[in-house]
Amino acid sequence: MGFQRALPFGKKLKFSQIQLILADSLTIFWGDWLDLRVRIPQIASSGLISPLIYIIAFGLGLGTSIRPGSVISSDYDSYLEFILPGMIALSSMTISFAGTTFSICGDRLFTKSFEELLLVPINPLSLHLGKMSAGIVRGLLTSGSVIILALLFTQNLGFLNPLFLLILLLNCAVFAGLGVITGLTVKSLESVGLYNNFVIIPMSFLGATFFDPATLPVGLKFLVYLLPLTYASTALRAAVYSPLSDFPWYSIPILLAIAAGLSVWGAYKFSNQQD
Repeated sequence: MGFQRALPFGKKLKFSQIQLILADSLTIFWGDWLDLRVRIPQIASSGLISPLIYIIAFGLGLGTSIRPGSVISSDYDSYLEFILPGMIALSSMTISFAGTTFSICGDRLFTKSFEELLLVPINPLSLHLGKMSAGIVRGLLTSGSVIILALLFTQNLGFLNPLFLLILLLNCAVFAGLGVITGLTVKSLESVGLYNNFVIIPMSFLGATFFDPATLPVGLKFLVYLLPLTYASTALRAAVYSPLSDFPWYSIPILLAIAAGLSVWGAYKFSNQQD
């Protein structure tokens, strides 16, 4: 790893350097895309089961006893409408994280082909961005399936507006970036289960997917807003059902900052990775 170009911390990136980093990241992404493109139906459906179960159990089952204006705002016609954006956030989080983590773990721990990637003489940031981009594609493919369900249930084209898709993209970037770091860190597949049990599953239920965080006590609200999924869920919900004047615009820079911070961390991990 000594011959890899170090990240230019403390220095201004020249435009040519940025171009090179992006071009190299596309090269890394293309290697993963050649594998992804033959499994698109499998990837698109892999994260559909859990959201579908939640939609049936909570949206169509329990949700029939929840009236707008009681637990949820009267801005929604039903609890099903309320949770659908959260289900899209949940599916994009799960697959972006898990798909990226297991892809890197498979290369590191089983096929042992990851060492070849580390020998490529390109910027570590390009390695992270390339792997993260593949995770983003996984998340978008799966969440696209849930969006189709949402359109069938609601006939609301707000699920396709550019602001909704931007938030979805940022959410995929955050959890794909986290998946890259996790994949570089874990020593076994059992360790991946620990991250999933203690990070992803709790966030699935506490990330404003099933409830409005505005109704929580101050202490719990503070905890919930520490989770990036909360910003994605609330912003996706607002993008579909609320006017632009009520949209939580702060969600965009927060998710972008988290994704950028994870990219720096991931680049550092790549530059010091030894397998």
